[in-house]
Amino acid sequence: MELNGAIAIVTGGARGIGAGIATCLAREGARIAIADLPSVREAAEGTKSQLCALGVEAETFDVDVSSETQVQAMVAAVIERFGRVDILVNNAGVIRIAPVPSMEEADWDLIFDVNVKGTFLCAKAVAPHLIAQQSGRIINLASMAGKSGSPGVSAYCASKFAVIGFTQSLAHEMGPFNVTVNAICPGEVKSYMWDEVLSPVLAASRGVSPDDAFDDFIKERVPLGRPQTAEDIGQCAVYLCRADNVTGEAINVTGGSEMH
Repeated sequence: MELNGAIAIVTGGARGIGAGIATCLAREGARIAIADLPSVREAAEGTKSQLCALGVEAETFDVDVSSETQVQAMVAAVIERFGRVDILVNNAGVIRIAPVPSMEEADWDLIFDVNVKGTFLCAKAVAPHLIAQQSGRIINLASMAGKSGSPGVSAYCASKFAVIGFTQSLAHEMGPFNVTVNAICPGEVKSYMWDEVLSPVLAASRGVSPDDAFDDFIKERVPLGRPQTAEDIGQCAVYLCRADNVTGEAINVTGGSEMH
């Protein structure tokens, strides 16, 4: 796919991995729809300004991806603003930490509503447009947690396993219409999830600072010895947008900490 001038929706695009993906696509000339919650609109506007400084069009759109009404309205607004949609990046996601016996049902439901149902609803809303134009890309953000389970994050792992299964099934459905569907499985990216959720828990269990806990974890788990970045994930997204003959894949970007 030619990225210069393409229209890309990036959910959860206000910050972190989503902003990194949006930036990498914008550098290739794609026009970006940043779709995120109203509560992070300030961050979304900041990302928009950075993208526009690259010389591309960008706009923000409020959406809760777990609401079909909001998702359908967001996609309609993007098409009204830009005229079409070529790329959907399902990046919006949440995480909660708890062992199964103490996991709250509401937390389990939230994770599946955003990570799984949100991916489904956005794909459902965009798919008819991609089918009609006989071209497009859908990229779902899974995780290394969708390849191997870990203690304390059962709901998150289960949701990301589900995203990979959904990706494979949708790739079969969309293939006849020249639309590829792939997943990216990030490793340890020091984004909101790590800073606000994972690092504090890891730090408490190890008796060190959150930054030290993250650094120690990387040294222990990652063969390349360094964390991944939002830029790394964005580069993979650019590749998948350009790759005409790759579909149904779940590509690890983990520095070697996940190898299957």
